[in-house]
Amino acid sequence: MHTGMETEPVLYLGIDGGGSKCRARVTGAGREGVGVAGPANPFQNLTQACESIQQAAELALVDAGLSTDALGKLVAGAGLAGVNIPRVREQLLAWRHPFSALYLTDDIQIAFLGAHGGEEGAVIVAGTGSVGYSSLNGGLSIGAHGFPFADKGSGAWLGLKALEAALLALDDLGPATALLPALEEELQARGLDLVGAMAGAGQQDYGRLAPRVLAVAEAGDAVAVAIVREGVDYLEQVAKRFLARGHSHFCLLGGLAARLLPWLGEKTLQCLQPPRGQPDEGALLYARQCHGGVITRESGRGC
Repeated sequence: MHTGMETEPVLYLGIDGGGSKCRARVTGAGREGVGVAGPANPFQNLTQACESIQQAAELALVDAGLSTDALGKLVAGAGLAGVNIPRVREQLLAWRHPFSALYLTDDIQIAFLGAHGGEEGAVIVAGTGSVGYSSLNGGLSIGAHGFPFADKGSGAWLGLKALEAALLALDDLGPATALLPALEEELQARGLDLVGAMAGAGQQDYGRLAPRVLAVAEAGDAVAVAIVREGVDYLEQVAKRFLARGHSHFCLLGGLAARLLPWLGEKTLQCLQPPRGQPDEGALLYARQCHGGVITRESGRGC
């Protein structure tokens, strides 16, 4: 029966927050917009993560032709690196966010949802950090322990290992490597000044070194090649575990994915499949599922 009352369309916000950037996607009321802001890893910097989330959301609203006053109407799904750590999750749940609702999960969950559209599958993410997730048999997450403790095969890990190798070469305790002059150029520092240039550096700072490391490896430097191969070997081990669980294919995601493809073995390449969508699209799906009651806390990886 028509009541004469019109329901205002729901505006959904998908947040993909990582160690290098925060990407937000707004959709609803026939509008869609995307905004990108700074790092949003609350394990590394909680205050910065919250600021980046709000800034990215505001930019997405503007891109959609909407006022930033609509922040309070957004139903947000946020997949954030580091939120799998209980302490970090509790801190974020206590955040007085500006949204109508905020459903939290980790970055691998939204990467998985975006890549497979909510269907069964497996994903490996190689970006500033690294992590893998398989949905079969109750789900299996590998990695996501945070930099510098883990994140092997990630951009931050590559940067850290390259700096270690460069300093060993500087002290004549390791083989000569083109990584030393490459990092000196990147950081505008020579010799031991490299240490000062990276003093207090975080995940994002080490991740910025990854393109240089890969370029040196692609040019054939033995030390850089060994570092990249070690990282890729780890990612392939993760892939093998997923295939052993019954998956026939998996998606490789993240900012380093394209650069790492030439380093993968033929058997691994045969098991790769392109993702259906991106993590921010997965975050939108997560927001819809949570808001509609499709996902609950009791389901395992809940809202």
